[in-house]
Amino acid sequence: MSKNSKPLRKSGIGGIAVLDIGTTKIACFIAQVDSAGETKIAGIGHQLSKGIRSGIITDFAEAEASIVSAVHAAEQMAGETVENVMVSLSGGNLTSRNVTVEMTMLGEEVTDRDIMDIIEQGRASILHNESDIIHCIPVSYYLDGARGISDPRKMYGKKLGADLHIITGLPSVTRNLAHCVARCHLNVAEYIAAPYASGLSVLEEDEKQLGVTLVDMGGGVTSFAVFGGGKNVYTDAVPIGGSHVTNDIARGLSTGLSHAERLKTLHGSAIAATRDDQVMVDVPPLGEEESDDVNTLPRSMLVGVIRPRIEEIFEMIRSKIEIAGAGAYAGKRVVLTGGASQLLGVREMAANILGKQVRLGRPRSLPGLAEAVSGPAFATSLGMLEYVTKKPMEEQMFDAYRRRGGLTAGFEKMVSWFRENF
Repeated sequence: MSKNSKPLRKSGIGGIAVLDIGTTKIACFIAQVDSAGETKIAGIGHQLSKGIRSGIITDFAEAEASIVSAVHAAEQMAGETVENVMVSLSGGNLTSRNVTVEMTMLGEEVTDRDIMDIIEQGRASILHNESDIIHCIPVSYYLDGARGISDPRKMYGKKLGADLHIITGLPSVTRNLAHCVARCHLNVAEYIAAPYASGLSVLEEDEKQLGVTLVDMGGGVTSFAVFGGGKNVYTDAVPIGGSHVTNDIARGLSTGLSHAERLKTLHGSAIAATRDDQVMVDVPPLGEEESDDVNTLPRSMLVGVIRPRIEEIFEMIRSKIEIAGAGAYAGKRVVLTGGASQLLGVREMAANILGKQVRLGRPRSLPGLAEAVSGPAFATSLGMLEYVTKKPMEEQMFDAYRRRGGLTAGFEKMVSWFRENF
């Protein structure tokens, strides 16, 4: 797809390309996986996002140009071309559903086919014309009433059941994203839910086992995922992010968006401090950016604009978790990530409203990763790479089967292929 200044080679079998399409930035990471299973970053490109709002395409031409620029930069750095990309999916179009399915086994051994059948039953419970299934995650299995089984294969029983967490997206959103990516001469290999991916990159295994809520604070959307028992059990989002805070500052203090972003970064906080009334900040008036005439306002006015919006974000998250009944899994911890989580006072605000211990999460580093792109703003991109390389057994099976021709024919060939390759 590149406008190359030098010849590039095609990505090899071990090559992975992920594309995080956000409201404020678009990031493309190209990685190589060696024979030992180690992942190394080969190319990175990130670009100011245009034509995207809350994970939804609003202008095809602008979005296409942003994607092309990000992918081209990553290709040039990696020295190879990209044809297929894993694409993040965020925004209010994500829906989380938990379903329970079971099937009769007649006392036989549980096989790969039985696992596929029960997962397909769960997928079939979703109306495919209304939702596109992004993930179907088995939370736990049970066999003849015995619960908490992580892998029932090779066991014997009369009734096999599974609790499944199904993440879906709006077909209009996924198809428009696929169309936009196709205009960049790329194929969408798979969609990955952004909060699920971010959780994989910043959470510790003990946190996922004991219960934790991952909150990914992006520019246009704050998405979150609840993990319990080592699995993602609930996923949702609120349509508010760091860009809304910037807009509030611009409106509230009558300044331009670029100045509002600078004020937020340098002087902003979600929590008031005792000296805020004495600390003065310069606020260039809207429309007079070239003028030396600036307004000098107390920092308390800036905090007064920021605080209500951050409160709103966490109050909405708390309400959604309570309504969904996911609080039982959420445990006592919250981990914040994403670019907007770096705002001063956000951690304290989250602890006050959610009533939990809160830490700021940074994604685990990979060989070849530059310091400039290793922070919370790139948690989704790095989590997508981890998802691809450490995908759950059931999703690997389903993907392998899908590549072999679907869920209605050739099952035995798929099982043979899966056993040889995994």
